[in-house]
Amino acid sequence: MRYQLITKDGRAKRAEVTTVHGTIQTPVFMNVGTVGAIKGAVSTDDLRQLGTQVELSNTYHLHVRTGDKLIRQFGGLHKFMNWDRPILTDSGGFQVFSLAGMRRIKEEGVYFNSHIDGRKIFMGPEESMQIQSNLGSTIAMALDECPPHPATREYMQDSVDRTTRWLRRCKDEMERLNSLPDTLNREQLLFGINQGGTFEDIRIAHAQAISELDLDGYAIGGLAVGESHEEMYRILDETVPYLPLEKPTYLMGVGTPANILEAVERGVDFFDCVYPTRNGRHGHVYTNHGKLNMHNQQYELDDRPIEEGCGCPACRSYSRAYIRHLFKAKEMLGMRLCVLHNLYFYNTMMEEIRDAIEAHRYSEYKAGKLAGMSEGGN
Repeated sequence: MRYQLITKDGRAKRAEVTTVHGTIQTPVFMNVGTVGAIKGAVSTDDLRQLGTQVELSNTYHLHVRTGDKLIRQFGGLHKFMNWDRPILTDSGGFQVFSLAGMRRIKEEGVYFNSHIDGRKIFMGPEESMQIQSNLGSTIAMALDECPPHPATREYMQDSVDRTTRWLRRCKDEMERLNSLPDTLNREQLLFGINQGGTFEDIRIAHAQAISELDLDGYAIGGLAVGESHEEMYRILDETVPYLPLEKPTYLMGVGTPANILEAVERGVDFFDCVYPTRNGRHGHVYTNHGKLNMHNQQYELDDRPIEEGCGCPACRSYSRAYIRHLFKAKEMLGMRLCVLHNLYFYNTMMEEIRDAIEAHRYSEYKAGKLAGMSEGGN
């Protein structure tokens, strides 16, 4: 991997990340395809047309349903889902730890029951790396413990210390796997995850500790789990400066367009979130003038596209009235068109962000974008 910092505008970074599956222009929003598919009947051909750079899939979900060993038989996730650009696989840590009543955390790893069929499964750092190696993703995430919010200082410190120990094991196991001749992707990259909840000192100390491991990239996890936006921005303000400037910084599971705009200003490169697809499936769409609910009766006779001037497949060909009709008729096409629009909106916003940073006018761009989106739609 090569991370080239092209320019900075304040703390906002404009960079290129060169990988074995292609170059990623950052800041970037990764489109979430948890089980190897974007929810909303979106194909990989659609993703290419929407300007998607990176697809994100989930280790836990692919392991318990279909199985990583089967996917390996097909040559890995890229071939299985017909996607020739970078893929990031989440370690499954967040999903496992969300199964609060179905898992036990031990030093060796996590024992849990599948939410699909209840079967007993064990996942430790080595197992997570082995599953992601079978998938052959471009970027693998280290297994971490995602502590609950809120948590006591004592619990948080113990959890973070365990995550650091697990990270070292992940690194050792990935180095071993990447040295094997039959490994699908011997150039697989490893990102570590910073934890610490809303305790600034724990976050900073953990960022310093994992930075010493010289990983390919660094993520900030455990945010957008119940704390306020202001708390999240405060933690980013305090933590990001302690992560390597010359490596990618990834804010996991975030978020709204406003969240992304604020985090870019604080030095974050990578983002992912289910909002554009989840909201789209419910008829909620993003525009430069605020969110719209396509179920609303006010669009019954509205012959305009979702947003004037938008180049997405929905806006090029269909009216608000028709899309509203599809939802009322319970036709899947309505859901698909809104998901396509939202993904296009996010990917296009990231292009605008990159251009604004290069032009050293990011603050102006951010202020204008936020002001427009606060209008509430029309």
